[in-house]
Amino acid sequence: MAHDDNDGSMSLRDAAAQDERATTGQAGATNGNGSLAAVTGDEVFRAHEGGKLITASKIGLDSVRDLSIAYTPGVALVCEAIHDDPEQARKYTWTGNNVAIISDGTAVLGLGDIGPKAALPVMEGKAQLFGRFAGLNGVPIVLDTTDVDELVETIARLAPSFGGINLEDISAPRCFEVEKRLDEALDIPVFHDDQHGTAIVITAGLRNACKLMDRRLEDLRVVISGAGAAGVATTRMLLAAGVTDIVVVDSRGIIHSDREPLNDVKAKLAGLTNPRGLRGSISDALKDADTFIGVSAGHLTGEQVASMADGPFLFSLANPNPEIPQDIAMKYGSIVATGRSDYPNQINNVLAFPGIFKGALNAGATRITKSMKLAAARAIAAVVADESITEFKDEELDVIVDFAGFGTTTAEALETVKFGGRVVQVGMGKLEATINTYALILNKAQLHGSVGGTKEDISETMKWIASGDLTPTLTKIGFEEIADGVDRLKRGEVTGRLVAKAAD
Repeated sequence: MAHDDNDGSMSLRDAAAQDERATTGQAGATNGNGSLAAVTGDEVFRAHEGGKLITASKIGLDSVRDLSIAYTPGVALVCEAIHDDPEQARKYTWTGNNVAIISDGTAVLGLGDIGPKAALPVMEGKAQLFGRFAGLNGVPIVLDTTDVDELVETIARLAPSFGGINLEDISAPRCFEVEKRLDEALDIPVFHDDQHGTAIVITAGLRNACKLMDRRLEDLRVVISGAGAAGVATTRMLLAAGVTDIVVVDSRGIIHSDREPLNDVKAKLAGLTNPRGLRGSISDALKDADTFIGVSAGHLTGEQVASMADGPFLFSLANPNPEIPQDIAMKYGSIVATGRSDYPNQINNVLAFPGIFKGALNAGATRITKSMKLAAARAIAAVVADESITEFKDEELDVIVDFAGFGTTTAEALETVKFGGRVVQVGMGKLEATINTYALILNKAQLHGSVGGTKEDISETMKWIASGDLTPTLTKIGFEEIADGVDRLKRGEVTGRLVAKAAD
């Protein structure tokens, strides 16, 4: 997740120490009770040793003939073809599938200005994500300058090697000018992920939070903590999506038109936000607000969160440490999300930027426009289907297992299950729920809680499968096909379960 500049940045060592304490029992492989085991600092450093990336050849060089095709003299034919028609570079070089990931290291995660060398592991990680989720080559580049003119000139000179430019972790307000000037100068997509990737995934998440809790974007009172790249872009996109009441807070408090001094970016922001004319600190902004979006390194207390409206949406997206501690967020929030992979309900830019670049490059687009960003937010939100379990009410379902546990899902399950049927509650998406007692009583429905299956449950399930009463969707492969099977799973080509069969 991208995050704004803030006066509360911590050192790398402090962040790592705090992160390791926070992740105890939260990340990595599963332990015996099904929760996630701790990620240790040793594991992290071992994984990064030697870097996380390599450059590999797509074709073999096993003979003189291979060399003649891949290099001299054959390569000259391709060079001449591109010289005659520069558009051929997209077809005959890696540019059509190649994205430069460029940073100056001035706004890295929630760590702040740590410099280009220290930023490189993040850029390498970003390249991994481009490859894993979009099949694109991401090339990490860090530049040892913070001068806007030098950044623009250097990146523009690098551009012929790439099909797109992903700007990363460049501090505000310089990032706005860098992106604007490059977008005007180049004929390939330029995208500052800290701005637009963050805005897209937040907008998608807020759409679905409203859908889940039966609210409307137009009715929300939103507080955004952070007025850097992520905060500004998120504000603009939420306004475009229909939110009307947004209060933006930076390290000096609520941004409003009468506050001095304000840079040009914040002055424009003041003219678009704070319709109720609030003044003061973040505590003043949070009173009766129903949505918090954190893209800074600040920290909220339980008292501050308690002052919000009942059941608020809490998107604490600072990395590595969310603005609201998990125990406080889970106590007060109806929808809780962070930017961390090891916490539930992650909202992360990886949901957006790989697909956006993949689509832009496939389409030959020269720009990533505002309408494209809004369309991306709608598409991501649409991954969560509109259908409800209640559509199966006529199916006379004996048992419904609620793996989501968002309150509404529990209530709908009780309304749907057959007379005398059971609803088994497994998910804990929301720790409190309002249910229709009419369905519970007159339908004689049973509600059971469960933390997992017993040996007896597994045995009974196997009997059902053997008898044909339960027919799961299985795709069988041989052990020699496991590697290909994993690739099929990654591509989303498997329905149901993929099972490796040892022998007949």
